[in-house]
Amino acid sequence: MRTLKLILSGWKSLSLLLFAILCFSTEASGRGKVTKNAPVFTHFTYQGEDAIYKNNTLKPDEFYNPILQGCYPDPSITRKGNDYYLVCSSFAMFPGVPIFHSNDLVNWKQIGHVLDRTSQLKVEECGISAGVYAPAIRYNPGNDTFYMITTQFSGGFGNIVVKTKEPEKGWSDPIKLQFDGIDPSLFFDDNGKAYVVHNDAPPQGQERYSGHRVIKIWDYDIENDRVVPGSDKIIVNGGVNIEEKPIWIEAPHIYKKDGRYYLMCAEGGTGGWHSEVVFVSDNPKGPYLPASSNPILTQRYFPVNRENKVDWAGHADLVEGPDGKYYGVFLGIRPNEKSRVNTGRETFILPVDWSGTFPVFENGLVPMKPTLKMPAGVENMTGENGFLPNGNFVFDDDFSAKKLDLRWIGLRGPREEFINITGKGLRITPFPINIKEVKPTSTLFYRQQHSHFTASVTMDYRAKTSNELAGITCYQNERYNYVFGITKKEKSDYLILERTEKGKSILVGEVKIEAEKPITLQVAASGDDYRFNYSTDGEKFQNLGGTVSGDILSTNIAGGFTGAMIGLYATLANDK
Repeated sequence: MRTLKLILSGWKSLSLLLFAILCFSTEASGRGKVTKNAPVFTHFTYQGEDAIYKNNTLKPDEFYNPILQGCYPDPSITRKGNDYYLVCSSFAMFPGVPIFHSNDLVNWKQIGHVLDRTSQLKVEECGISAGVYAPAIRYNPGNDTFYMITTQFSGGFGNIVVKTKEPEKGWSDPIKLQFDGIDPSLFFDDNGKAYVVHNDAPPQGQERYSGHRVIKIWDYDIENDRVVPGSDKIIVNGGVNIEEKPIWIEAPHIYKKDGRYYLMCAEGGTGGWHSEVVFVSDNPKGPYLPASSNPILTQRYFPVNRENKVDWAGHADLVEGPDGKYYGVFLGIRPNEKSRVNTGRETFILPVDWSGTFPVFENGLVPMKPTLKMPAGVENMTGENGFLPNGNFVFDDDFSAKKLDLRWIGLRGPREEFINITGKGLRITPFPINIKEVKPTSTLFYRQQHSHFTASVTMDYRAKTSNELAGITCYQNERYNYVFGITKKEKSDYLILERTEKGKSILVGEVKIEAEKPITLQVAASGDDYRFNYSTDGEKFQNLGGTVSGDILSTNIAGGFTGAMIGLYATLANDK
């Protein structure tokens, strides 16, 4: 009898232990922390309302430019048969380097991210505009392999290359390349040889002015994935004409056409003087002669207050289209009425006239229009059948899908460390980290893609202490952002609006609320004017803080290279 009691007692202890483990495993997320008092988000809706799309309705044979709205800068493109792949810079966003696929250059699907593992991407301690810069994607028909080469300014990487046979199925871990500088690109010649070109500083003691850079080329060993030591050579010094002191010759790409080699680069910096220039040579290692008609793409010569303004055009890459014509992708910005750059640098495309010696972007030297003619035989299916939407569109996410939409991103760390998709919605496990810290934050971001938009989300949450907060953020970087969320003050629930500028935070508004029921949080932007609203019944909205300026969400105020993002945010380190 005593033995039986001991057995039953043992089973009871074991059962309790198993129950505790089960409870822990079902509630665990975010670095193994037990989820306690975590907010649950449902029904996220983002709606673009830009007048440019209302006033420029598409004709049956047209599509909108840019092709990727919001912060998708520094595009690079390659082709294998009828498959086109495009990548963009991602800086400290995680996962990194979004990759897109198309068969026609008009309709694009995001198929993933090139750098989606912690072994590939180490951006835990860098500002949002550091990390991964200017990726270049290339297909080598000689070994049927895709390569992505980039500079990762973090984690001790430097210049790296990753590769794959199938871009949809993932990429290798990074291979470090032994050279300095930035913006590397690979070129695979049809004779089996390969080269790396990149931006670099001029030789020590030879810098002639601020912004003086050079373009270098190296032989590339395909079998061992390395640059050949001692093979480096400067092929462009300063830019098209060094006597005019051109700045920031960068983002080089080499192409071969009709037996000759063409080197295309950005010049003038990534701001208002940005442009694209081209050189030609009979040898991949030069000497390269500039086109007499440079630049071949720029928006720098036109009136500041022009209608439907596109600016900062440059950092381009070329590809042959399905109709046999060349096309170029490049970055540009669309500032709002106060010249703020809240949507960041976006991906545009233009046809390229290469009927003469040098390629020239068609209508790339006149003020750009919001619509383009489609390549012959292509049907516009944007926003349908999984293709990314364009123009004014609505993005709805009730977080019921098994996999998170690829447009959601984290910052400095994997999303999977703080999110769980549950039967009730998206649960975010709060980190003991504030959004103003240069660390991985428990925030899920969606890019701002319009100057005029409304974004809303319903949240079920009740803070227990003043250190806890959950809500939404409009975020440019760690030193410039808005936070709109629920926290605890003494024994009451408060909804607060906080503005952070130059790292210093002020309380714009607060209101005592009853947080027993879910609350809907909304941000509505009209150009530079932002309004933060809330609703306790999902229908009638009240404003908190009045109309506030979106100035701190603009790169020309906050600095850096990214666009504004809307985040679903939770923290255990609230400081207001």
